[in-house]
Parts: sequence; C-alpha cells; structure tokens
Amino acid sequence: MSSMTAVEKQYLEALLDMGGGYVLDFSDATYGQFFRRHSIDIHSRKYQTYGTSKAKKMRAFWDLEPDAVVGEVLSELLDTYEANCAINGRKPDSAILGKSHTTVARLSGKAPSRQAAPTPDDFLNREYAIPNVRRLPIEAAVVPIIQCRLDEIRAVLRAGAYLSAIFLCGSVLEAVLLGAAQRSPEKHNRASASPKDKNGKVRDFPSWSLAQHIDVAYEVGLLGLDVKTFSHGLRDFRNSIHPYDQLSSGFIPDEHTAKICFQVLKAALASVAGERR
Repeated sequence: MSSMTAVEKQYLEALLDMGGGYVLDFSDATYGQFFRRHSIDIHSRKYQTYGTSKAKKMRAFWDLEPDAVVGEVLSELLDTYEANCAINGRKPDSAILGKSHTTVARLSGKAPSRQAAPTPDDFLNREYAIPNVRRLPIEAAVVPIIQCRLDEIRAVLRAGAYLSAIFLCGSVLEAVLLGAAQRSPEKHNRASASPKDKNGKVRDFPSWSLAQHIDVAYEVGLLGLDVKTFSHGLRDFRNSIHPYDQLSSGFIPDEHTAKICFQVLKAALASVAGERR
C-alpha cells in the first residue's frame, strides 16, 4: 500500500475534483484507458473496495498499490490537469498543484523539481517557428510525409476541419518522438520512464504509447516541462480518433483547441530540433 497521508489525499482529491465521485473529466472508458497505460485494470473488482465510482476506485488504488506505482500514475494525472487548464483557458490552482507535485516527488523517490510550472499564458502567447523538417531526428524517407502533414494541418485549419487538425498534430508528434528514440536508443532505453515488459526489458520503441514517448523525451532533455505538460493535452484530444471515445468524453473540437494543439506541436518540434530549450 502507498504511504500517502490523509492531508496529501485531501489536496489531491481537491485538485482532481473527486467530490462528486468523478476524477477530472474522465469518462468510464477514458479512465480505463488511462490506467491501462500503466498496466492497471482500474475497473476490476480489486479496486471496488469502497464502491464503483471513479473517485472511489482512485481511493482504493491509493490504498492498495505501492508508492512507485501511485507516484507514476499521479504524475501523469497532474500533467493532465495542467494541460486541461491551459487548453480550456482555466487558471490552475497553483497552491494545491504545488503540494500535489511535492507528494508525487516523494512517492516517486525524487527531489521536487525547482523548475516553475508552466503558465498557460507564457506558453500559448509565444510564437514558435516550425524548424526545417530535415533537422528533425527522422528517417530521410519520412521527411516528405511529415512536411506534407504539416502543410495539411494549415489547410484543414483554414477549412475549419478542427478534429482533423488535432489528429494530424498528434500523428506528427508521435512520429518525430519515435524517430528521436530510434536515433538515440541507449539514452531512451536507460530512462526510468521507458516502458518495460513483465521481465523488466524495455519494450520496442514502435510499441510505446505517445504518452510514454512524451515522458521519456522530457526525461532525456528533448522536451521542456511546459512542452511535456501541453503535449499530454494534445495526446488526450488525439485519442478522440475513436468515435466511441469521443462520444464518451463529450469532446467537441473548436478552432481554439485546434490552434492550441498546433502550437504545442510547433513548440515540440522546435525543442526536438534543438531550437528551443
């Protein structure tokens, strides 16, 4: 069981908006998908000690799992919270968020980061230029495909096809981060966030999820904290490529959301190309 204190749980419950039985804006389907990325079946009877709502399953998860597992899951939940705030134009609760980051650092056995959490305005109001695609760590044969997709993102944004723009942004980000992993395999394999099989062996790069690519890219220094945070928001929206996932989440893409996702992609590409730190 984790060593979370009652006070730490109170802060996290407030941040994750668990008062009504919910956890952030997860539906049952997206909640299950989120935990499956961490090899956990949150909807199993194991986590129904206190009931079947998402919040009650979260409380059981905190009680049943060890610190390292709880810390890993909470770290991504905090990223999701920050990204949702940024993309939806809400101001994050800095005080509670800071306390929650301290809890996650303790559970994960890491010193709390001294890097300030990114603010939505600082990130979203900056101008990021897309680097020369040939400078990205991708195979030469993939360069014209990535360039074509970047051109298509601009085209569909002008046409008002906002969901298509989000899908394209997610696909380009995933391809470039996969290319970065393949370009420097030793560094990526050594990262603590690299996904491993049941025998402790790092999985092949193509089998990594976008979330895992983002976390490892941050750990090895390819992405800054702000880009990592907002990239997870882009990843969540990209998951609406499955119609039933979009139905269950109630996600309705608009121009604002699509342009923010493109901003995230541009910042990530600049970072990976070494043009932004």
